[in-house]
Amino acid sequence: MPNTSATPPVNTRLNGISSMATRQVLAELVAGFEAASGVSVAIESVGGVDAARRVQAGEAFDVVILAMDAIDKLVASGHLRPGSRVDLVRSGVAVAVRAGAPVPDLGSEDAVRSAVLAARSISYSTGPSGVALAKLFERWGITEQIQGRIVQAPPGVPVASLVARGEVELGFQQLSELLGVAGIAIAGPLPAAIQIVTTFSAGIPVHTTHAEAVSALLAYMAAPQATDAKRRQGMEPA
Repeated sequence: MPNTSATPPVNTRLNGISSMATRQVLAELVAGFEAASGVSVAIESVGGVDAARRVQAGEAFDVVILAMDAIDKLVASGHLRPGSRVDLVRSGVAVAVRAGAPVPDLGSEDAVRSAVLAARSISYSTGPSGVALAKLFERWGITEQIQGRIVQAPPGVPVASLVARGEVELGFQQLSELLGVAGIAIAGPLPAAIQIVTTFSAGIPVHTTHAEAVSALLAYMAAPQATDAKRRQGMEPA
């Protein structure tokens, strides 16, 4: 990993908030940054909707990491500094079933549609990927047909946990949130024709007193040397 672009005081402590989808990759990148800089970083990962709400409510953070559109909205509303957005990772959606269950064919758009129609229950998140999936089901004309089988995961509750407990037969979630979860099998990513890619970005709150240290953190996270860590967590550099 690269050295940081600036050398903040070693007693600096940064406090951040992020969506759950980036929890694992941020943990790896933060550990590297702390070792390289001596700066302490604590990032709380919660449901993206809750994270945005807390920032809007005025809760104090030094860095915010959410889906790109959420960051843009927080900039527009005056909660994050104009021009501070840094795009970090791109994340696609995969499908999970309970460990030991039959794995559906996901090789084409028609195959995924058939798998959704055949499933006794389906779940997806409240985040951007869930919104996009709901629109996909509308485009397919199956929303009314499957409405009673959709189990909406509450904000901050991983779809994977519902699948692992047997509460949901077919779970759609960011691949990064499915990796390493016990009790599930990853059936595969959505095919390219209907893949849902979310860009996760960072922004700097207007009231932070550690903007220089945050800028160093984001430069570290966006550097080419961070690519391997991002791919280990099922993501691609933005």
